[in-house]
Amino acid sequence: MLTCLGGFSIGKGVVCHIVQRVLITGGAGFIGSHLAEALVTEGKEVFVIDDLSTGSIANIAQLQDNPRFHFTKGSILSSDILEPLVDQVDFIYHLAAAVGVELVVRSPVFTIENNVCGTESVLAAAAKRKIGLLLTSTSEVYGKSEHDRFREDDDLLIGPPTFARWSYACSKLLDEFLALAYWREKMMPIFVVRLFNTVGPRQTGRYGMVVPRFVQAALHDQPILIHGDGKQTRCFCHVTDVVRALAALPNQMRAAGQVYNVGSTEEVSIVELAQRVKRLTESQSELRFIPYEQAYAKGFEDMRRRVPSTDKLYQLMGWRPTKSLDEILRLMIEFQRAAGAQVLGRQGN
Repeated sequence: MLTCLGGFSIGKGVVCHIVQRVLITGGAGFIGSHLAEALVTEGKEVFVIDDLSTGSIANIAQLQDNPRFHFTKGSILSSDILEPLVDQVDFIYHLAAAVGVELVVRSPVFTIENNVCGTESVLAAAAKRKIGLLLTSTSEVYGKSEHDRFREDDDLLIGPPTFARWSYACSKLLDEFLALAYWREKMMPIFVVRLFNTVGPRQTGRYGMVVPRFVQAALHDQPILIHGDGKQTRCFCHVTDVVRALAALPNQMRAAGQVYNVGSTEEVSIVELAQRVKRLTESQSELRFIPYEQAYAKGFEDMRRRVPSTDKLYQLMGWRPTKSLDEILRLMIEFQRAAGAQVLGRQGN
């Protein structure tokens, strides 16, 4: 059978329809909520399932009264909840996963079970309906690779299982293998994206995310805590640019069965990031360096560089990030200031 999903085709027959009803797992999370907004704006009917373990109702509050938006609180591990939702849609964005280094190090069992078993559950439900699925993976799967820029076909170098820090990378890599196995064996339209550091409104520093953590500290003139020596580098991409890629990718016929990096290529060291945040906020915060073992756990290993090659995605559909790092930081600062003002306003009432 050939299934067309916004231009996608596979197989020998011809059965074509345009995706209009989508399910987003983890849709009340930071990225998921922005994706839900974008797809509703496009005219899609959007169903969201989220257990709210790391997501928040506040992230989707602006969508709750929209007749094209439907929210279900529940776990993707519950087939009684998941399968009726899958029966109503013709495409799935699978974003539900453990998030943040702090959570991964603190709760490795939750991380592995939630990622691997959750993805298995969602893929199995999608297979029953023979519908397409986009899996969000992570740059963490590149592990300790020393390539200047990570490419989708690079060999991967993961640390030893005695360090819980690598459980997230391994679980997401297994998710990729499983999803692509469904593509090969069951001829399902599967798309895999490896997200690099994504930032924007609604992201919190609750699980160690560095930009909101730095901005919040700077706005309150509190010490900006830098883990390690600060020489490790990252590339930060605004959530609207990431969502633009996620929304468009399933419409690309050649993208099925492939892995794509999604992220910025503007590299910055963590200490320089802290300095930029301090300058843009005109903060009096001091920069304070915290050893990894104090911040996380003994023997913690970090990736020294995390720079993607996005050439493959550019060649597919001309995608490039549109926002520079300074613009991203200014937007984050504005968001945090507005959120702080709202809290003060509520307290004043």
